[in-house]
Amino acid sequence: MQVEFLFSGFGGQGVMFVGQLLAYTAMEEGKEVTWIPSYGPEMRGGTAHCTVVISPNPIGSPVVTHPKIAVVFNRPSFDKYEPIIAEGGVLALNSSLIPQRTKRTDITELAVPASDIADEVGSLKLLNMVMLGAVLTVYPVVFLDSVQNALRNHLPAHRRDMLSMNFEALEKGAAYVGHLAPT
Repeated sequence: MQVEFLFSGFGGQGVMFVGQLLAYTAMEEGKEVTWIPSYGPEMRGGTAHCTVVISPNPIGSPVVTHPKIAVVFNRPSFDKYEPIIAEGGVLALNSSLIPQRTKRTDITELAVPASDIADEVGSLKLLNMVMLGAVLTVYPVVFLDSVQNALRNHLPAHRRDMLSMNFEALEKGAAYVGHLAPT
């Protein structure tokens, strides 16, 4: 089954990296994948989003108009993308920065205090890994072990000192929603 993801937040929150990491992970698991980044006018502090499409079969179009899973890191992203999530889809949101909740009854909301958890781990830059760990625990499109392997293979050299913190952030995001995981 094909799954379409949208990741969105401010530049500097790791939106592009988390999407790219998910794409690498899916490729390493032998799946078909597309990753399309989009930046606002400013890189840091401006808006940024990317889409990732994962499928066991060739992907006909990389364009995502109604994502199945939207992962939003800030309120402007919530406001912009909550209305376009596919019916039956998922809205995963960073409840540390987004106080409101969806009024839609045709989607599932997954509220994770990702900034707070990332801060506990030791860096707000890890909120993307907290969110990824949470989402993939509830919607296991790829294995968390595969994400860790992709991190080992693709974390930039200037961030290698944060590898264990990235693992911890993934695990804490997973643990936060563990009771919601499929059985």
